[in-house]
Amino acid sequence: MPWISIVVALASAVGIYFLPAYHFWFLAILLLNLLASLIFSRKYDTAPLTVCRLLVGALFIFSSFTKGVDPLGTKYKMLDYLAVYGMTWLNDFALVLAMVMILAEFIVGICLITKVCPRLAVLGATLLMLFFTITTLFDALYDLVPDCGCFGTAIKMSNWQTFYKNLVIDALLIPLIMNNGRLKSKLESGVQVFIASAFALAFLGFEIYNYRHLPVVDFMNWKVGKQLTVETANESKVYLTYRNKATGEMKEFLSPNYPWNDSVWMSQWEFVDQRTEGGANFLGFSALDEDGNDITESILTTENLLMFTSHDLSKLTEKDWEKAKEITAVAEEHGLTVIWVVADEPHYVKHLQEKHGFIYEVYYADELEIKPIVRSNPGLIWLDNGLVKDKWSSVDFSKALKVL
Repeated sequence: MPWISIVVALASAVGIYFLPAYHFWFLAILLLNLLASLIFSRKYDTAPLTVCRLLVGALFIFSSFTKGVDPLGTKYKMLDYLAVYGMTWLNDFALVLAMVMILAEFIVGICLITKVCPRLAVLGATLLMLFFTITTLFDALYDLVPDCGCFGTAIKMSNWQTFYKNLVIDALLIPLIMNNGRLKSKLESGVQVFIASAFALAFLGFEIYNYRHLPVVDFMNWKVGKQLTVETANESKVYLTYRNKATGEMKEFLSPNYPWNDSVWMSQWEFVDQRTEGGANFLGFSALDEDGNDITESILTTENLLMFTSHDLSKLTEKDWEKAKEITAVAEEHGLTVIWVVADEPHYVKHLQEKHGFIYEVYYADELEIKPIVRSNPGLIWLDNGLVKDKWSSVDFSKALKVL
């Protein structure tokens, strides 16, 4: 029976791909397998327990890697959850919470794989899966957040797929919980703690590096070497839902066809949700000039274009502005075109141009469309007829100068 339960779990993991919405019989199979793994958990001997331990550990490591390589993306997803659960008072700690959660996943996964502190690892996995399963159940039932970001931007799953996935993991985890006393390491406890701590510090350094610079593995559409075309930009549609703060009225807009540059309207409405329609390679980006004309095609068909991006210009430091000036001067000397794409309102942009004493060609896009371009505020990307030649975080603007 243990092997049958494992095979059913693995087969269900494949089936999840084909069932993005609610499916009664598939859910029934997952719940029955969950029950079977509980009833027959005492019958698991060393071999099936080892398989369960390795599978759960591998899933936790994969999940933590896809999020740890892009901690800013996980922070943005964390902000979505804090908003829907009315916990915006934690917004300032969203990055820390995201990085701690990712680190916890990695430690649990690596300890299960290496059988270091295995009993504590099972306890950690239990607490994490209890939290994830409950959260994703509410997501599936009420569509609180359109994408949980369980695997970062590497794999997109519907809310029901995410919940199904967690039930599969739970079925593999239950035998480990029920046989926790049998999971023992041959290493001394002090050695186990040292190894676990070393892994934790190394992965924390990995997270910090990706946060300060850019993801070492870029799963987004704007990755270096990607050829972006006008067709892929036009294939996608991004719909944004806003709520009136006073009346609670909900309205959905096709981005960028909403009053994003009306400061009065923006003060009265708050962002609630986002959904996208498009093919597997949709770009999800459109830029407008100050008059509302779409200039996306121009951006994707210009040779040697340097594009600064910022979803919040108020966060830029004096050092950022000085580096931007320096890069612009060097770029123009070498015949490159320089533009900015921002999410701020035009009157604020004009104020900053006057304050810092320089003028750039500035275009406007939605904040949610800007964030995936460069995981940095500000960021810099080098396009050549839509080909992504390179990109830099603000920390690495000096490196951009050397390349240009």
